[in-house]
Amino acid sequence: MSTEFLMAFLAPQLGREIHVGPWLTLTQERIDRFAEVTGDVQWIHTDPARAAKESPYGATIAHGYLTLSLLPYLTESNHPDFFQKNYPGMKMRVNYGVNKVRFPSPVLVGSRIRARTVLGASEKMGDAVQILYRITVEIEGEPKPACVAESLVRVYP
Repeated sequence: MSTEFLMAFLAPQLGREIHVGPWLTLTQERIDRFAEVTGDVQWIHTDPARAAKESPYGATIAHGYLTLSLLPYLTESNHPDFFQKNYPGMKMRVNYGVNKVRFPSPVLVGSRIRARTVLGASEKMGDAVQILYRITVEIEGEPKPACVAESLVRVYP
């Protein structure tokens, strides 16, 4: 398939919510593993006893960058079925970047989060189609989201 086909396929979806991902519970184990890998071992993330006493949240919280790093899972964007459904006939998708990332609300340990994706824009870029997704990671039962980001991907025939 061609980039022109993909552009035509995406056009009716522009500005619309195209996906709501699965809920994911953020456990202390996941937070600790992320802290270990990144070296961000600040007590607000890794010390439940201290966080219970000293944190304004009363518990440990997930790293904002942990939430951001979970976007492939939360959007299911790397699942083979998702790829073929959303990019018919295309062979490869690469992350190009992220714009305007914000973390409006902390994610307390044990919270459930999920991502809602809106197709923001698409444009032909050489032999690829660049797609902008507006992603909001919501926290179950909370009015403010955990993360709001614009993700750019490039899809190739």
